[in-house]
Amino acid sequence: MNETAAPLVRSNFPAPKAVLELFKPITWFAPMWAFMCGVVSTGAPFSEMWPLALAGAFLAGPMICATSQAVNDWFDRHVDAINEPNRPIPSGRIPGRWGLWIAMVWTIVSLLFAATLGPWVLVAAALGIVLAWAYSAPPFRLKQSGWWGPASVGFSYEGLTWFTGAAVVTQTLPDIKILLLAGLYAAGAHGIMTLNDFKAVEGDRQLGLRSLPVVMGVDGAARFACLVMAVPQAVVVGLLVYWGLLPYAAGVLIALLAQFVLMRRLLSDPLKHTPWYNATGTSLYVLGMLVSAIGVGSLLGGNA
Repeated sequence: MNETAAPLVRSNFPAPKAVLELFKPITWFAPMWAFMCGVVSTGAPFSEMWPLALAGAFLAGPMICATSQAVNDWFDRHVDAINEPNRPIPSGRIPGRWGLWIAMVWTIVSLLFAATLGPWVLVAAALGIVLAWAYSAPPFRLKQSGWWGPASVGFSYEGLTWFTGAAVVTQTLPDIKILLLAGLYAAGAHGIMTLNDFKAVEGDRQLGLRSLPVVMGVDGAARFACLVMAVPQAVVVGLLVYWGLLPYAAGVLIALLAQFVLMRRLLSDPLKHTPWYNATGTSLYVLGMLVSAIGVGSLLGGNA
């Protein structure tokens, strides 16, 4: 009797803890960091815009990023039932079609919240939501491509959220300098996303997913990822020099040179060293984002 009662209880309603696990809070850091870089890059005094900054950070992480995680888990539920059966949906802790309902409701809530922060924020949020669904849901399933999948994630997590952070503050189209930084760091994030695919190379091969480690081979994809991460940062250094922001250019350059040293170890055994590089080299990448944002913010704030 007790053995049949427990599944019935689980099938009614997902527990809040399971929903939070579905939303994967650990993934919120990247878009929230990029959002704050966007805020800082405007040069606006934090004392004047911190309420909007906090609201926008909430939009970037616990709302839009969480929505993308829920969408991804719903459309990956059959694969997860084989590879990761303890996840909330395949384990039954989020039963029935609750995973889909949660993704749809959180999509609507996110867009409504974005609308309160201004028209440019709503446009960026809507584009981010569209990409989140296109990444995971048929017929597009961008995640099946080693080119389009990382590109869409990098654009959403770094570029769009940086743009959103600036738009929240300015309530208009951000300065071209801000757009250039956001675009360059979004392009470089393609390499970071490619490195993330290394943890599932064998599974991707078996499932027919054409991630770059599958298409290029692990060594080739690792070299490509390093190149894709390095080139935009080098361009950022050049732009900062051109704009007269020499101390900030030096900071980004030092971070880039340190990454070159770390990349040598990464390339010696990509499968083994990718988690280590994500904790070291990728951290330097995002630190450079903040340095460049502070530099442009000092310029734009001084010109205001």
